[in-house]
Amino acid sequence: MLALLSPAKSLDLDSKLPSRRHTQPRLLDEATTLVEVMRTKSPEEISDLMHVSAEIGELNAERYESFSTPFDLTNARPALWTFDGDVYRGMDARERFDARDLTEAQKTVRILSGLYGVLRPLDLMQPYRLEMGTRLATDRGDSLYAWWGHRITEQLAADLAESPGPAVIVNLASQEYSGAVDLDELDARMVSPRFEDKARSGAWKVISFNAKRARGEMAAWMVQHRVRSVRALQDFDGAGYRYQPELSTQDEPVFRRSPG
Repeated sequence: MLALLSPAKSLDLDSKLPSRRHTQPRLLDEATTLVEVMRTKSPEEISDLMHVSAEIGELNAERYESFSTPFDLTNARPALWTFDGDVYRGMDARERFDARDLTEAQKTVRILSGLYGVLRPLDLMQPYRLEMGTRLATDRGDSLYAWWGHRITEQLAADLAESPGPAVIVNLASQEYSGAVDLDELDARMVSPRFEDKARSGAWKVISFNAKRARGEMAAWMVQHRVRSVRALQDFDGAGYRYQPELSTQDEPVFRRSPG
């Protein structure tokens, strides 16, 4: 059983590492080749390609230019301590995870990435911005989905074979990233929890900010409770969310949080 996460645009590049444990990304050769493609782009082209400001385009052009291997703790940081968006703030691994939790997370949490393909929490990474939905033309096609092809799915299949529990992906990633996984080829069940809050109109809906935090909460909860079955997900109660059996389907468990 694996929990699947999206990366974050916000990065923490300065805080002290809570652990010096680290591993190497398994698809680093592919990432290095992608960096070479990005190095052919001007800052303006990067801005246009990724629909970002000129400032962010310039920053990422500099990042691609300074990208270097091999990775170590002098030039890279573990992914878990680098991604700093809502999902990772909800996860709050700095405060929650001890050494055994880090070992469990390394076995059961996977982060999809436009540049690195698949990252384990302790895999080293250098800063970047390259979202999976980017329409980047390479010799493999006109998008990053085409670039990665079967590689992400093959890596996840190998990880599932070694992970504890059944062949199940708990999809806590966005559609943009989970779309890079070929379920037919993976031959595994995908369960996609849905987190709903009551909007001002009174209707229950997925509110992006809250849902991202809840995904991180669930990933941390799965690690700390050593979750090994889909049935166990029904016990999740992080951030006040509760399982709603009457609204849920087999592969989309619904969780709601009462307002206030």
